[in-house]
Amino acid sequence: MNVVRKMKGAILLMLCFAGFAAPAQTNPAPFVIPALQQWQGSSGSFEWKPKTNLVVDPRYSKELLPVARLLADDIAIMTGVSSPVKTGQNQKGAVFLSLDAATNNLPAEGYSLQIDDRITIKAKDVQGAIWATRTVLQLLDQQKRLPKGTATDYPRNEVRGFVLDVGRKFFSLDFLKHYVKFMSYYKMNDFHIHLNDNGFKQFFGDNWDSTYSAFRLQNDRYPGLTAKDGSYTKKEFIDLQKMAQQYGVNIIPEIDVPAHSLAFSKAVPGVGSKQYGMDHLDLDNPLTYEVIDNVFREYLQGPNPVFIGKEVHIGTDEYAKKDAEKFRKFTDHYIRFVEGFGKKVRMWGALTHAKGDTPVKVEGVTMNLWYNGYAEPKDMFALGYKGISTPDGWLYIVPAAGYYYDYLNVKRLYEEWTPNRIGKETFDENYPLLRGGSFAVWNDHVGNGITEKDVHHRVFPAMQVLSQKMWGGSVKPMEYTDFASRAKQVGEGPGLNMLGRIRAKDSLVLAMNAGGSFGFGKKTASANAPVSKKEKALQLKGGESFVTTPFPGIGYGYTVSFAIKPEPGNAPNSVLFGSKDAEVTLNQQGSGKLGFSREGYHYNFDYTVPANEWTNLTIKGNNKGTALYVNGVLKEKLEGAKRTYPNGKQTAKVQTLFFPLQFIGDKKNAAKALIRDLKVFNVELSDDAIRTL
Repeated sequence: MNVVRKMKGAILLMLCFAGFAAPAQTNPAPFVIPALQQWQGSSGSFEWKPKTNLVVDPRYSKELLPVARLLADDIAIMTGVSSPVKTGQNQKGAVFLSLDAATNNLPAEGYSLQIDDRITIKAKDVQGAIWATRTVLQLLDQQKRLPKGTATDYPRNEVRGFVLDVGRKFFSLDFLKHYVKFMSYYKMNDFHIHLNDNGFKQFFGDNWDSTYSAFRLQNDRYPGLTAKDGSYTKKEFIDLQKMAQQYGVNIIPEIDVPAHSLAFSKAVPGVGSKQYGMDHLDLDNPLTYEVIDNVFREYLQGPNPVFIGKEVHIGTDEYAKKDAEKFRKFTDHYIRFVEGFGKKVRMWGALTHAKGDTPVKVEGVTMNLWYNGYAEPKDMFALGYKGISTPDGWLYIVPAAGYYYDYLNVKRLYEEWTPNRIGKETFDENYPLLRGGSFAVWNDHVGNGITEKDVHHRVFPAMQVLSQKMWGGSVKPMEYTDFASRAKQVGEGPGLNMLGRIRAKDSLVLAMNAGGSFGFGKKTASANAPVSKKEKALQLKGGESFVTTPFPGIGYGYTVSFAIKPEPGNAPNSVLFGSKDAEVTLNQQGSGKLGFSREGYHYNFDYTVPANEWTNLTIKGNNKGTALYVNGVLKEKLEGAKRTYPNGKQTAKVQTLFFPLQFIGDKKNAAKALIRDLKVFNVELSDDAIRTL
């Protein structure tokens, strides 16, 4: 045994003298969403330094300087330091962007990314260059040392999309802009905006005149068509599309006709169907064609049309089956009408449901294949239609409705679904007529209290998983549990925090001490409100008395605790905490009770905060509802409520609160109260823990 040991030691010593060294460790593929298609690791890392140069190949300056400037802007948001952008040759320590149409025979949107003593991007096209920069941003967001190696990356599917119903719920222009950036961060390139729709008559007294409907675009020919409770001007919508193009995202505008069309029949009496309901257009009435021609023409005509992209969606969803021939004629007319302005047409698959002899144009038309009973994919492909996989049984989110999905089953999607699965049918992943996939949010239940924050909370996990499935196809880079765990570290994109995440070393993320000052690491709040020296508390006096904190608000899964001593006679809706998204008030809507408002919805707890005495309040919130604790004891939980209609029908009454922290008090209508011992936690504390606060 001793002889063997001596021999091993001698051999090791000889190898060392011979200059032998163990091979350097090869870097595994870095984690990004969607995963890189190919990775060849080397050893070591590239250290990102402030003001790293972004250098564009001068041969492609026109195409790539906008991409480099966008990357520079995003890096500045992430790091606080601007990166110079210039043209020139590839150089050590820089990021170099170039185009190479022959890059490894990649498909469209593909790119190579080499990380060594510099970062070199060679893209198939501008779109590929944009995606390469998104990969760099995701890497930088996780670590400042990027692993050396070479990636070759490309999408399996041309269309990687998301459908948002803005017709039944208005979404602000800021939300749409944020979603362009969010989708781009995950290389999702197709943002389908469903511009008009209506609620269900049974929730509005079975009366079409009372039933909610909305068309969200400025319309000059029929001014009454444009929704009064939220819409986009033509300029705003044009600018949104132009911005999206910079981020590699196509905006697909949809005008949904001849069903889901109550907004048209309200704006122009006479075009609604008396046979099938006013949400159906009357296809026997020549006025119907005149009106819808005029609407499409307004957005498509001229040298600078409102719809600037290559594709426009004409709806054609769920019309009455009895009038299939008229429906087919209508569909064919609008395919050809829209194509007459140089656009490609998309539509909802409905031609299995609407069987008939009237021909409907096929060539160049794409269907969203959503339900096989409405459009059997095999039959539609046999006719020659292109398809986007949008199966309702997999990919439909209908918030708080009790059918389809409130949240998508992302684990099942990750493990089982790819765009070639449409309902019960499975096609080859490379099927030539299948363009890709898209998931959707439908806001069927108008007025149920769902907010933009609630919708995003549902979309975010789905976007992460479906980004992977639509880009990478059936190849899973890792098991779902590993993916889900690592995905938690990937955010929404530079400057975005729609989830309201606040991270810290522990769960306490913001605190105000007894003297009225705030602390969070090195950050402190700025105050425009006095501190009561006698009681060592923040003193809100009404108008112009407020404090700003470093955070607009905190998202679901939080606990906010504070002590309060109100003065008597607070005005209606006097603000305790506020932001652009929400307000927490004393005397909510003049009820005298504590409550909150967000996006036009107003709720109150069945509790009045007593004047002239200290009370400890704790508000705890998640994606299901909001709870109030008084002096450590649960007072009321606003969760699971229903709205009941005269006909007995019910919808959910969602009472969530994305807790506002931008202001304590308000510039115009601050509550009159003393506040002390504020604590904000980024977790939901247990009842036992709340009792000890």
